[in-house]
Amino acid sequence: MSFLVLSACTSSPPTDLNSPPGDTDTNPSIPSVPQNPPVSQAPIPNPIFEPILPQIQQETQIPILLPDYIFGPDGATPVYAIIETVTPSQYQLILGLTPDCNGGTACRFGTVSGEEISPSSPNLEGKPVPLDDGITGYFMDAVCGANCSDSTMTWDQNGTRYQMGIKAGKPEDLVKMANSAIASGTY
Repeated sequence: MSFLVLSACTSSPPTDLNSPPGDTDTNPSIPSVPQNPPVSQAPIPNPIFEPILPQIQQETQIPILLPDYIFGPDGATPVYAIIETVTPSQYQLILGLTPDCNGGTACRFGTVSGEEISPSSPNLEGKPVPLDDGITGYFMDAVCGANCSDSTMTWDQNGTRYQMGIKAGKPEDLVKMANSAIASGTY
């Protein structure tokens, strides 16, 4: 996956290398060019989130973490992020194989969610796994019968409980997915 990064070029007026530092009025015929403020390098989520990110940002009040790395069924199958729920205190997204997936096992292969931690939030369960930035994640393996549930990686960060899930996912893929969300920062 590659991203195109665009940056703005600015020019400043020529300066006299012999003038003292800070002396910018060496040539009054050249108008002063205002310097552009530094452009912040906002993290870029995985492109599958771009169509729904504005709605999530508008409707939730919690910090949004979205993974850059998405483990999918294969590299050729398109993946869609679909909003299942978004409120001021939570968001739940489906990672689907079709743009209209409503969570059915045939079209859904994963989830991404965040929810504000409250006094009634249950304790985290699962196998403790070290994530980036000193965060401990908790891995829960999938349960398989006629279909497989999601394997999940759950962690608490900045008052929010985040969870990434992949249908019958491997721990290493969920660690990579979680770490890519942590590295991308909040939206």
